[in-house]
Amino acid sequence: MKRALVTGGSGGIGAAVARRLAAAGLHVVVHANRNRDAAEAVAADIRASGGSAETIAFDVADGEASAQALEQLLEAGPIQVLVNNAGIHSDAPLAGMTREQWHKVIDVSLNGFYHVTQPLLLPMLRTRWGRIVSLSSVAGVMGNRGQANYAAAKAGLHGASKSLALECASRGVTVNVVAPGVITTAMAEQVFSKEQIDQIVPARRAGTPEEVAALIGFLASDEAGYITGQVISINGGMA
Repeated sequence: MKRALVTGGSGGIGAAVARRLAAAGLHVVVHANRNRDAAEAVAADIRASGGSAETIAFDVADGEASAQALEQLLEAGPIQVLVNNAGIHSDAPLAGMTREQWHKVIDVSLNGFYHVTQPLLLPMLRTRWGRIVSLSSVAGVMGNRGQANYAAAKAGLHGASKSLALECASRGVTVNVVAPGVITTAMAEQVFSKEQIDQIVPARRAGTPEEVAALIGFLASDEAGYITGQVISINGGMA
């Protein structure tokens, strides 16, 4: 049984991805930072549905803590599907953005990609089959007011993933990015009203975590073996 790690797996999109991968027959490691109870609930739900899951907790922004946790995880074998979903917001116009806000978002969303992906890479490459999918955002493609830090981190994922895709292609490992638009999560519901969604999304609705998970599930499958180095938007037609 192939093993998958979903960082930020206790959140709305992460939980949907974890369930989707488990339904496809993978053993899923659901990651959390502080809220391990939420990750445990997702794993328990997967097991109750006949799937296989466990949890892990560490701060992806902490390189040493990440390395130690992943070293223990690798003792049971390689991770062959990695979904880099962990990320945070700390929004402000750049003129009023603090140094802490800038670095905190970069540390989680971009440095976290390195801290998690790098230790898992060689074991994955040795199996000659792997899937790495990182979650970006429409902000990383188009920019967004008040999110220069978040957009910078997500755009950084695009370049890193395209470069890594070139390094891994000959070993059967694909590397892609999924860039969601407005998705029905607790965070989005606090930010966007129905009227705002109607104005900015041509489809006139928010997407669902399950729709994002369906795309990621396909990218993590055997059928997607010829898709690599891509940034795929899922945003209801936003330009």
